[in-house]
Amino acid sequence: MSTVTVVDPATEQEVASYAEHGPAQIDAAVAAADAAFREWRRLPIEERGALLTAVAGILRERSEELAQLVVSEMGKPLAEARFEIEKSASACEYFAETAPGILADQTVDAGDGRHIVSYEPIGIIFAVMPWNFPFWQVIRFAGPALMAGNTALLKHAPNVSGTALALEEVFTAAGAPAGVFTSLIVAPQNVPDVSARLIADPRVAAVTLTGSERAGAFVAAEAGKALKKSVLELGGSDPFVVLADADLDVAVKHAVTGRLMTAGQTCIAPKRFLVDATVVDAFQTKLVTALEAVKIGDPREEGVGLGPLAREDILENLERQVAATIAEGAELKTGGTRLDQPGFFFPPTVLGGVKPGMTAFVEETFGPVVAITPFATEDEAVELANDTRYGLGATVWSQDTERGEAVARRIESGLVSVNALVASDPRLPFGGIKRSGYGRELAAVGMHEFTNIRTMKVIG
Repeated sequence: MSTVTVVDPATEQEVASYAEHGPAQIDAAVAAADAAFREWRRLPIEERGALLTAVAGILRERSEELAQLVVSEMGKPLAEARFEIEKSASACEYFAETAPGILADQTVDAGDGRHIVSYEPIGIIFAVMPWNFPFWQVIRFAGPALMAGNTALLKHAPNVSGTALALEEVFTAAGAPAGVFTSLIVAPQNVPDVSARLIADPRVAAVTLTGSERAGAFVAAEAGKALKKSVLELGGSDPFVVLADADLDVAVKHAVTGRLMTAGQTCIAPKRFLVDATVVDAFQTKLVTALEAVKIGDPREEGVGLGPLAREDILENLERQVAATIAEGAELKTGGTRLDQPGFFFPPTVLGGVKPGMTAFVEETFGPVVAITPFATEDEAVELANDTRYGLGATVWSQDTERGEAVARRIESGLVSVNALVASDPRLPFGGIKRSGYGRELAAVGMHEFTNIRTMKVIG
């Protein structure tokens, strides 16, 4: 049986090794989750909510310890890790508070008799989750799933195996019955086979994945073979559209925040910066100045705004994308090569004059790289924004909010913001279109995704 070794991306030193769960252990976990479902679904929703409320309390109680674990495993700055833990705790409380109303039976006037729409649990939800928000990504799937009466089986990214086990410990400490929430440790080379077997298992009702296009296509195919519901939240190459009348200082401030969060390794980070040609030089100059002022270093240090990338293969791919885009004719304005020091550090990088078809325009750049493309008209801005196989998020910047909204409505995406960054919010649906996936997380529609939406008609 293999072990999974986690490496600190800031030092390249081993953090810990974890024994992989073998076939017998995985089967036992599925059996436990299936048995737990039979009882968990029968509990009053208020009791299920009490678990989520207790989880929130444990997350806050252990906040510093858990945040330090996140930093050591995937490298985001400590302040961002602390924020993620608090966001996860707040979301648990939100799910506990709102689920009774969202999941309550609805009565519909449809003629004679009573017509009821109910939202009923379906069973074990298998989740394949990413490392970039290792607590939040899990909580935002598990909270709604558990409140609906399902049980959860997590296959987390191998490089955050410690976080995966810590999540299970949090649920156990909060009082979760055995089998309600279980984490599986799976070595990278075994993930496809284990995932396929779990999706095919008749005891598993549905699957949700946040990850790459390749992983999403694999999971969708396996779920399709098994005729099971799946929700996919995949990559993005979000446009950041700066109209001529935008407040450039405000736009630049948010550009820095959006592009550097989690070292740029987030699906909803702005990646393609489409800027009106009349202000592109001013925007680019301000942005380069702001990015060069960001403190890069050990993510445990206060004041560090940019830590390392999570893994060396991510760093190598980003180097390839930047070099290819420059070779294709883009201009390097700052950054461009890894830092000459231990750790997987890549500086903020700005590429000017990026055109459609260039690597940084076509591919998702998972790191702190800004690709700037000028446009002449609003129609061209919209055309450029939609010239991508992705459709997750988008932002538009203009001091004329009506104009900004008009442009935003023409962009093809699951989420769009005017004069604000796209962010996940438990109160709002989250998800994409095109190659960015399908289905929705969060809010009422997300809580309904893994339920049997049943229609009942009663006469007499």
